[in-house]
Amino acid sequence: MTYKYEKNTIQKNQIAGNKSVNTMFLKMRRQAIIFSSISLFAAHAMYSNHSLAQAKTEVYPKRTINIIVPYPPGGTTDILARIVANQLATVSGQSVIVQNKAGAGGNVGAAIAAKSMADGYTLFLGTVGTQAINYWLYKNLTYNPNTDFAPIAKIAAVPNLLVSNPKEPYTSVSELIGYAKKHPGTLNFASAGTGGSTHLAGELFKSMAQIDIKHIPYKGSSAVVSDLIGGQVQITFDNLPSVIQHVKAGKLRALGVTSGSRSAALPETPSIAEAGLPGYEVMSWFGLFAPAQTPPEVKLQIELLLKKVMSSKDVVEKIQEQGGEPSSISSVEFGKFIEQENKKWKKVIETSGAQLD
Repeated sequence: MTYKYEKNTIQKNQIAGNKSVNTMFLKMRRQAIIFSSISLFAAHAMYSNHSLAQAKTEVYPKRTINIIVPYPPGGTTDILARIVANQLATVSGQSVIVQNKAGAGGNVGAAIAAKSMADGYTLFLGTVGTQAINYWLYKNLTYNPNTDFAPIAKIAAVPNLLVSNPKEPYTSVSELIGYAKKHPGTLNFASAGTGGSTHLAGELFKSMAQIDIKHIPYKGSSAVVSDLIGGQVQITFDNLPSVIQHVKAGKLRALGVTSGSRSAALPETPSIAEAGLPGYEVMSWFGLFAPAQTPPEVKLQIELLLKKVMSSKDVVEKIQEQGGEPSSISSVEFGKFIEQENKKWKKVIETSGAQLD
């Protein structure tokens, strides 16, 4: 009996021991599975974070950058775009191509740029016209300058220049105003396009001087300059870079700059305010924009590249040679500046009653 009892006790203990071992084994197995799952999750998270970090620090640019210019070749917007494009190619190590998409006072090119892929490889050289005037002037814009674009960098501010054919009988602003009052409706003033700063500069001059002169709109500055030299039109208000070389060559006569003071590029030419129309002042400006949905990290990289471009002595000198004032304000400051310009031109256009389809 004692043997049987001991044998049974031993068997029970063996069974209990086996259960304990099995339980311990199962616990260890579960722990191993859990540890393995955690390790796999951690590895996946590390890989995902690494991939995300790589994406965020992706080198930009990796291929050709396109800059859309909403006016024909030869005008101020085109000249400034090519100055910037050449230096941007140097600092980025990639080709930069300027594409001229002219028409409808800059609206054609702006609409194309607004609908471009928002990846940083299509930029837009916007102006006071496309970004602050046209929104209030045109009834049926196919883009919204306030929501379709992200401001990146202001490139330059440029005064317009009132110029005439040198064969005309007036040689100053006061003489021009006097002639126009004696011969109402006989003088034509040309502009690079209806609604642009060169057009509104003329309308403001006409209103303040209380004269009757007829507006002749063109599709771009080059055609204006050609016809002005040829005598088909008598005067124009054009961006200084577009006409300064013709003035220096004697092909055109400078009557006055539209800035509040004289331009360093033409120090002998008075401002229009100084020469006979106190209070008159109009400045054009130009800047680079990206489609609004461009990723923030890409916009930042573009802005950093443009800071390098605008810090180039060669770029600064070339802009100044064209009569422009180089700018280096941040994208945030540029955005605030555009808001103020919209308020200014909204008031001017509402007061003038100008409206286009």
